[in-house]
Amino acid sequence: MHDAADPQGLRPSSTKSVQQYIDERPMWPDGTHLPTVPMTGMQWRIWALAAAGKFFEGFVVFMTGVALPLISREFGIGAAQNGLISAASLMGILVGAVGLGGMSDYFGRKRMFIVEMIIFVAFLVLLVFCTNFVSLVICLFGLGVALGCDYPTAHMIISESIPSSARGKLVLAAFGFQALGALGGTAVGFLVLSTIPNLDAWRWMYGTAIIPALAVTIGRFFITESPSWLHIRGAVDRAEAATRRLLVRAPQYPTSIALSREVELAAAGHGGKGSFLALFAKRNRRATILASVPWFLQDLGTYGIGIFTPTILAAAFGSKPDHVRSITDLILNDILAAKGAALITMLLIVGIVFAVILADKVGRIWLQVVGFIGCAAGLLVASFSDGFEGSTKTVVIFAGFMLFNFMTNLGPNAQTYLLAGEVFPTAIRGTGAGFAAAVGKIGAVATAFLFPILLTGIGTAPLLYILVGTSILGAVVTWLYRIETNGVSLDEIGR
Repeated sequence: MHDAADPQGLRPSSTKSVQQYIDERPMWPDGTHLPTVPMTGMQWRIWALAAAGKFFEGFVVFMTGVALPLISREFGIGAAQNGLISAASLMGILVGAVGLGGMSDYFGRKRMFIVEMIIFVAFLVLLVFCTNFVSLVICLFGLGVALGCDYPTAHMIISESIPSSARGKLVLAAFGFQALGALGGTAVGFLVLSTIPNLDAWRWMYGTAIIPALAVTIGRFFITESPSWLHIRGAVDRAEAATRRLLVRAPQYPTSIALSREVELAAAGHGGKGSFLALFAKRNRRATILASVPWFLQDLGTYGIGIFTPTILAAAFGSKPDHVRSITDLILNDILAAKGAALITMLLIVGIVFAVILADKVGRIWLQVVGFIGCAAGLLVASFSDGFEGSTKTVVIFAGFMLFNFMTNLGPNAQTYLLAGEVFPTAIRGTGAGFAAAVGKIGAVATAFLFPILLTGIGTAPLLYILVGTSILGAVVTWLYRIETNGVSLDEIGR
């Protein structure tokens, strides 16, 4: 078997880009191409380490929700301080996405891929030994920084290392490991609460993730740097070496790697040298709007529907005691919360599975547009609940909730993440994807602060109508600023 550029394996292949080598299908001596590009061991290792990081993100985020009532009781934390705890995590994500995520454009994908996991493990260990409110806020902020950095970095380390034809399903499959992590966290949380029914249970919950997360951190030292990033930075020899290491196969193809030396010109043609302001330059403005505005609108809907989640879960699993009279009541409440989280996570997994299957077939733009419209339909169904009473009211809300969760995870929740890491040129991909993630979290913060006030002021149905409008707006913005990336080489997207 030989590479297409060198059927006989006797001469060096012509100069190509890194992505062209990655996308190259092998050819048999008779000139027949393989139907697909087989993944190498290094490509699968990179994917698995990124997916494992996503798993621990979901695992720990879930743990924070379950652990918070126990932490609040142990440290005597009030409602205002609970708000600061939530704000610390969100602020950490904002800083990590824009700051550390953007640094991958300067210091490399691999380096930040390792750094984020070191930060994650370090603050996870410190969190287990927290003794007061201040140390708790600092540790949750640190975990948020690591999670924020991972939004762009994990996406890029995968997408810049794999064939274009499989990029959508593999990036989203890794993204879906957040949901599997949350489901794993559900099982661990339930087990810990059942076997250690005391206030220290939350420390054991977090502690279970330390050793596996440390193993993932060590594994990341043994992958190759993104050859595309090395190439646009002018390190052509290192880029060629990294590409060879990435594409080790038996039998070997391509048989030789020769990258273009005209990297400065290529980088300029793809959007500049990586400054933050380059995101708003004319050539990148369309990508910036597509990546960030729908993500912001998607988070408005996702966090908005979360306001009604306690009512739905209480109906499904039984109401918790109104007043916590003992540690037993506290543990019971947490177990009910774990069951509710398991239901939400199952909806997330189902939607993500469909997104993985369809992303490279239907395309990102269509899935995002249809997903936003489906979200609007689900919210509209939920708004009809005002015309019913009792169990019928709960059923109508629940039906709308189910439809919303499926459609958002099929469409905007998955596709905004995928598109944000694809539509920008390599030189500013980390900065752009990080900016988009941060804008999305601004939507989450706005929802957390404003929607409870609006819910009291204008009522349930009008608030749901507002969310219907934001979902439709998300579909419109996606279509107007569409950049279809399905099966397109990262070298060509946005040109």
